[in-house]
Amino acid sequence: MASRRGAGKQARRRPDTTPDTPLQEGPQRLQKILAHAGIASRRKAEVYILGGRVTINGATVSELGVKADPSRDHIKVDGKLLRQPRDHIYLALNKPRECVTTVSDPKGRRTVMHLVSSLRRRVYPVGRLDYNSEGLLLMTDDGEFAARIMSPASRVPKTYQVKVNGTLTVEQEERFRGGIPLHGRRTAPAELKLIRPGRNPWYEVTITEGRRHQVRNMFKSLGRLVEKLKRVRIGFVNLGDLAPGDYRLLTPAEVARFRKLSGMDRKKKDAPNESGDR
Repeated sequence: MASRRGAGKQARRRPDTTPDTPLQEGPQRLQKILAHAGIASRRKAEVYILGGRVTINGATVSELGVKADPSRDHIKVDGKLLRQPRDHIYLALNKPRECVTTVSDPKGRRTVMHLVSSLRRRVYPVGRLDYNSEGLLLMTDDGEFAARIMSPASRVPKTYQVKVNGTLTVEQEERFRGGIPLHGRRTAPAELKLIRPGRNPWYEVTITEGRRHQVRNMFKSLGRLVEKLKRVRIGFVNLGDLAPGDYRLLTPAEVARFRKLSGMDRKKKDAPNESGDR
């Protein structure tokens, strides 16, 4: 699939934003409406509601369970009128090194938002890759989708290629695969494979959690420092031949598969909790 070059290059033709998930009609729970609009995940939307930051037709809502009709009611968050998107947009981006996975940076460093500045829509990163890491990053304006993909309950696998400053022993490899105690809690079982032997070998690592700096900290606990880290797969989507800074739209089939993988299409009353997935 053709990709789009991020900021820094002359803007190319804007990507087609064909609807993937149509907006439902009729009354819906308020936190679901906020998540669908890309304001926040359902969990975070509940915090907004309880904090009295949301109004419906001028009346402040401060309790959960309230429903509204996004096609009829005037819903505001912090005084700003909520406009429901007709559809959502989902991107796969190759984040380069020395780029921050945030909407803005107080230090003035380049963020992933600069790479998608040519889009007509405002999208947000799904999880994180730290400043010195690179590779596959999903971005979307679908708050519920993002929360589901990041939730530890979804167990969406993420695969990395990692260069470290020394080979692990057989015993260390087994410890890595079985789970490493980090901050008082053992990590979930991981996959580990040596893909390029040498003085500074490369390993392929697959995890299903995504705690902050998890892969780096797992190697560090075994006396190895990560020199390079590149995410090459999220779930079933591969980085492929996307150049650093380029992105592509996920296909409707890929979006549908992610929804199934993360349990979004299951009929549940409550969305999963937010997590610190990265």
